[in-house]
Amino acid sequence: MVPPVSSLSPMASSPIPPPQVPKPSTRALSVVAPCSSSAASSSPSTSASPQVASAGRRGVLALGAGFLASAALLYPAGDAGATRIEYYATVGDKLCDLSLVKSGLAYCDVEVGTGAQPPRGELINVHYTARFPDGTVFDSSYKRGRPLTMRIGAGKILRGLEQGISGGGGVPPMLVGGKRKLMIPATLAYGPEPAGCFSGDCNIPGNSTLLYDLFLVGIYK
Repeated sequence: MVPPVSSLSPMASSPIPPPQVPKPSTRALSVVAPCSSSAASSSPSTSASPQVASAGRRGVLALGAGFLASAALLYPAGDAGATRIEYYATVGDKLCDLSLVKSGLAYCDVEVGTGAQPPRGELINVHYTARFPDGTVFDSSYKRGRPLTMRIGAGKILRGLEQGISGGGGVPPMLVGGKRKLMIPATLAYGPEPAGCFSGDCNIPGNSTLLYDLFLVGIYK
């Protein structure tokens, strides 16, 4: 499935091909000629062919070894694990008990921030991991390697995220440096319609409850 640009919005790489090893040219082996006429008379082309063929085979073997070494550099054994750790960066956060408020949003603070409270209408930087209730991750800023910049208090993000970050309705506002978990019901997310769709393939089914791990990195400057 193709992920959306960002699952925070209510509007919801190709693999490297293997190197092609060039085939040795058989014509080059048959047209090798000596540099002088005297050498031509003493060294017929039939006697030179095995040496040239052997050199050609050695060249191809060396070229193949080079490509294997390049592939090892492009695909080191630890890459898959490193990507997985980065993608699921928030799985190491300590657990907390969710508190349910009247809107249907549930939240809990893993770590209360010690910084400023972003004013409504400001741009903020947020790291997040988004999951379904079964634990499947469908979006993550950690995978992209940078936090998402978004504006709060402008109706540009999901209502559940707006309440979960800015506060209100029994939810305290987040402070810079804080980490919070949210459980957002479909009524505060995408509702009955699927989201994150591309060419008929939708990343988020309709009526989905969404779980977010948020880290308020700071106010955008």
